[in-house]
Amino acid sequence: MLMVLFVVGMALLSHLNLSYSQQAMHKLRLEQIQDVVKSGLSRMNTHQAALARRTQGLANMGESFYRLSLSASRSQRATLREQLTLTLRDYLKDMPGVSGGGIWFNPNILAAKGQTYAVQLNKTAAGFEPIELPRDVDYRAQRWFELTFGKDGRPGEEAEFNTAWSPVYFDFVTEQAILTLARPMLNEAGQIIGWVTTNWSSEQLVELVSHVEVTANSFAFLNDRNNRNLSSLSEIADPKVEQHIIDAILAKRLTADTWTPASRQEGALQSALQTMSLDVDGRTYELYYAGTPAGMVYGAGVPQQEIDSVLVPMRDTNYRILLGTAAVMLILGGYLVYRLLLLIRELKASYTDVLTGLYNRTRLLKDAEAQPDAALMILNLDRFKEINSLFGHECGDEVLKEVARRLQGFVKQRIGELCTAHQWPVLKGRPFHVYRLGADEFALLGPAMDEPVAEMVAGAMIESVRQQAVIWQHQSISLETSVGITFQTAQSMVMASDVLLSQATIAVVQARQQIRPYVFYDQLQEIEKSYERNLYWARRLKEGLEQDQMLPHFQPIYDNRLKRITKYECLVRMQDAEQGVIAAGQFIGVAGRLRLNRQITRVMIEKSFAAFEQAPYEFSINLSYADVVDPEILDLIMTQLSQLDIGSRVIFEILESDGIDNYEDVLHFIEKVKPYGCKIAIDDFGTGYSNFAHLLKLNVDIIKIDGSLIRHLDEDPTAVQVARGIVQFAHSLGIKTVAEFVHNEAVQTQVAALGIDFSQGGFFSMPRPDLMQLESHDV
Repeated sequence: MLMVLFVVGMALLSHLNLSYSQQAMHKLRLEQIQDVVKSGLSRMNTHQAALARRTQGLANMGESFYRLSLSASRSQRATLREQLTLTLRDYLKDMPGVSGGGIWFNPNILAAKGQTYAVQLNKTAAGFEPIELPRDVDYRAQRWFELTFGKDGRPGEEAEFNTAWSPVYFDFVTEQAILTLARPMLNEAGQIIGWVTTNWSSEQLVELVSHVEVTANSFAFLNDRNNRNLSSLSEIADPKVEQHIIDAILAKRLTADTWTPASRQEGALQSALQTMSLDVDGRTYELYYAGTPAGMVYGAGVPQQEIDSVLVPMRDTNYRILLGTAAVMLILGGYLVYRLLLLIRELKASYTDVLTGLYNRTRLLKDAEAQPDAALMILNLDRFKEINSLFGHECGDEVLKEVARRLQGFVKQRIGELCTAHQWPVLKGRPFHVYRLGADEFALLGPAMDEPVAEMVAGAMIESVRQQAVIWQHQSISLETSVGITFQTAQSMVMASDVLLSQATIAVVQARQQIRPYVFYDQLQEIEKSYERNLYWARRLKEGLEQDQMLPHFQPIYDNRLKRITKYECLVRMQDAEQGVIAAGQFIGVAGRLRLNRQITRVMIEKSFAAFEQAPYEFSINLSYADVVDPEILDLIMTQLSQLDIGSRVIFEILESDGIDNYEDVLHFIEKVKPYGCKIAIDDFGTGYSNFAHLLKLNVDIIKIDGSLIRHLDEDPTAVQVARGIVQFAHSLGIKTVAEFVHNEAVQTQVAALGIDFSQGGFFSMPRPDLMQLESHDV
């Protein structure tokens, strides 16, 4: 059986190789055929463009006579008419293949008032002879006009500036099939003063088609815009077959790309070549066709058999190679079978959990990827760590093996009983598989199901696991579990299998946190997106620290008594090549969880001290409780204070909203920096713990009133009362106050009225990379 598989595999490989080679050869063959067809199309387009140019030349001649007539007397106009007829005859003599031509003026041009002048010359044996036209002749009533522009007799916008082509029609005067090219004559204002026409025998276009040869049994054809065939098919010897092909082509009513006014200009590129298949009398032809400037469809057909004929030698050679390869495979078969058995054994081991014999996490991911409609349940053993620590790992292993046996029994028997009892035909006979993911987690993968069904399956699975205690050395160990459930369907399967596993893991964690037996994963929570954002910022933070992209921005603090800026708060920002300057709010939370906030604090201390070493301003640096109790941070601060004589201008803002576990640690920090003249500020006062007793104990110099109070001072009387109480309390203790988030003039007016010492916010300036040069701010 394995040998057959090998031979089949080799045959498949050979087939793929042959297919690729055939496709390449077939593509080359099609390009050659298309080049021949395009060459014929180019000749057709060139010929039709030449006819259009000659007609345009005739229009230029008619316009010249019109200009001469504008200043001519009546007798001179008669002379001009005679000269026009002679000139037209001479012009037509120089146009090979033309069967006639005419000039048709609007009324009152080269004619008496109320009359119309027109001249039409047709080719005869004696030369070009005029035909008699009445004095009131109207070119709109002529057959060529109706065929070219329709019964309504209104040329479109395109016809006003280009040569128009009629379909092929039979001219009873010349007794031949002709087509007419018509072009307007225009005055200097661009208005139509008449038309010129040239008549051409359709035979000269047919002659071009008859010389096209692509393959031995190919054919070319030319249809006019009314879907009439103008030529017998070239290279078709059998008239019956020829007629069948013509009928089949006409039945398709081929239409080619529309020629725009620009594309009808002389020298324009040919329209795109189109293709389609045509079945006639059991034979398949590949048609290649395109439009011409005359609105005709030119094309060629090639038997599919002749297109594929070049592939036969290649196919024969490939089959010989296949037979030789099969012989070699038979010789090497035994060895390959042996190696394959080893590989299967190793593969099975890679998919199996050694302790329980269940499939492992790798196999789960593989199976979930192959199952578009699936339900995944992860079962976690509660308190398994306590079992290990109380009774040892040997006991823990036995518990895991017993859980594995119970889950296997549940899949083999209990699910079938549930399907029969509750009449779940959608689950009956569908496979369920049990996996061990590691540690104390197991998984159940089955077909997709409704939530009520999943609830009953999960409940039955939980009951199967905890139905009776596990006995270990006469000790009864009860089992409790938590289950997370998620689904994937063919319609929503845009996620990888590891994402499905991640969702179920999130659900089981929520089940444990909420002390519930099971929880369904909720897509609306978008927890994966939160993980992705955290991963992104974790990477960017590390890059920012490594590449020195962390820098301070400075927000001025306005002294309401001195009416000028006297302080700055130093705020961390990240410089990004793509996003520009990134505010701390986007990354500081992730930085705290990754323990990178202390590195950021070190950078801010060093760069802030350097920025204000020569600047005559006080400046504040934000410190969290974790920064305050970090010995390395304290050492860095003490080094900066001792090396730079600017301690009296340094303010350390301790974040109240961050929470303080031990006030003795904070007091120790304050006692260390106060001797250098540093000031202590409490940030976000009015939120968090706001303990006045602790405020007295810490002996702070400044409190910053939280923006949630300040931003509503102009509209919320309660906020005004609370802020007034904080200000009165602070001033009674000799503590300065700062209003944060002062965003407009109305708020600043209230701040000043309340006696708050300093103001900070967007009303004065947002944080910026340099210090403001303004010493005052007009409020």
